[in-house]
Amino acid sequence: MSQAVVSVNAAVLLPVLAPAIGAAVVLVVDVAAPHLRRTHYMVALASLAIGALATIAGLGMVAGQVRQTLCLPGSGQCMYAADGVASALQLGALLAAAVTLLLSWPDDKKQSSGSTAVIVSLVLAATAGATAVAGARDLGSWLVALELATLPTIALVALRGARSAISGAVALLTTALVSFGLLALAAALWFTATGSGFLTPAAALTVIGDPSRRPILVLAVALVVAGIGFKLSLVPFHAWTPEAYDGAPLPIAAFLAGVSKIAALAALLVVIRAIAPLGAPVLISIAIVAAASMTLGNIMALRQDGVVRLLAWSTVAQAGWVVLPLATLSSAAVYASGAYLLAYVLATLLAFAVVAALVQTRGSVRARDLASYRGLVDDHPVLAAALGLALLSLAGLPPGVLGLVAKVTALRPVVGSELWLLAVVAAVNAVLGVAVYLRWLRAALASPDVLSQAGPDGVPAVRAQVLRVHPATLVAVGFAAVALVVTSVNPQLILGLLGS
Repeated sequence: MSQAVVSVNAAVLLPVLAPAIGAAVVLVVDVAAPHLRRTHYMVALASLAIGALATIAGLGMVAGQVRQTLCLPGSGQCMYAADGVASALQLGALLAAAVTLLLSWPDDKKQSSGSTAVIVSLVLAATAGATAVAGARDLGSWLVALELATLPTIALVALRGARSAISGAVALLTTALVSFGLLALAAALWFTATGSGFLTPAAALTVIGDPSRRPILVLAVALVVAGIGFKLSLVPFHAWTPEAYDGAPLPIAAFLAGVSKIAALAALLVVIRAIAPLGAPVLISIAIVAAASMTLGNIMALRQDGVVRLLAWSTVAQAGWVVLPLATLSSAAVYASGAYLLAYVLATLLAFAVVAALVQTRGSVRARDLASYRGLVDDHPVLAAALGLALLSLAGLPPGVLGLVAKVTALRPVVGSELWLLAVVAAVNAVLGVAVYLRWLRAALASPDVLSQAGPDGVPAVRAQVLRVHPATLVAVGFAAVALVVTSVNPQLILGLLGS
């Protein structure tokens, strides 16, 4: 059961401290030895590994069990609490950040040492924010941690310097400012309604006996949904997503699809769990944004000819699935939402890793063009198999069993609460999602276009692969593929990590 800890417990905070300290160490190492670029990555991966190991103690804890620290003496209130759900999301963020660093490793030779250090430290700082917000239980820590997870990504998108990157960064910055304003107002309204600076059920329950304060709390929660909706890419707060994904370097696009989404859901779940005793009507808006996100995301993804924009619109559609269970506020909703997010992140990271590998062998233009994936199964059968597993998981089709189980898990609270219209919309979008991902998979399995491979004299050219995939990228592909295979063989593993 939960135990209040008066003094700071570094072991409990280690998933947050490890990447934060790693970011500082990288900058110090860069000053002392600016030419040791690979050292930056090694330090970063070591700090992420330490943070991941520190989450193990919290994984699988059942309801009522929690690791707490930063507690106020004599009050029993703590500013940091990590249970099974928080620990699982922290682990997901740390591992997703590690994949991002592996995918960015090939750029090491093209960047100055200072640029490399900045990129690595920004990734670690944003990851520290993502892990911190999962355990934050007071308004100040929650808001600061969520912005720490957001602001470094703006710089990461812009660092490439291209016009598309600057445009994407500006769109992300504008979104971040609006989101922060909404969340700051929500925090003020929460304090006004509850008189407490803590995001706990006890604080929310204080409004039950006072009907005049309940509307204020409902408005606060609605603003939270809107503010975090920007970060989760929920409709109608999604407009920045395709532009930022397409303009960002590929590893940073993967970071936006992975770590940033984990941070956003972790922040939302803190509030959802705090207001759970108040009943379902508080979050009726979630059902609307979930249905709109799934529908618009799938329809727009079907229209895309570029794989990065397809993955961006896929994020919008999948975000609808992520928040779908939360419209019910059933006891299983939080676990279903967390499980779906982890399944989505795992499959999406694998898809990004395969695209990154193909960028190195085929060039950026061909690797980003959906039509150029024709003949992939002949050229790179292993990469084609990994991509197929990722796409089938996102579609919810075998052998991507994890994706299928995640969709069933997300739908179960909706059906159990008899929200039949929402369930029908989700079922229709499940079919649309199959069309989205099978369109890409069909291109990868199709025979190569002979005319497109012909030389100047019209004779079919030999597709010689003069470039090789960087070992770090292969490690990222292998890690994500193995993790997806293991969790598809045993989908219960994800739910077990969350403590459900």
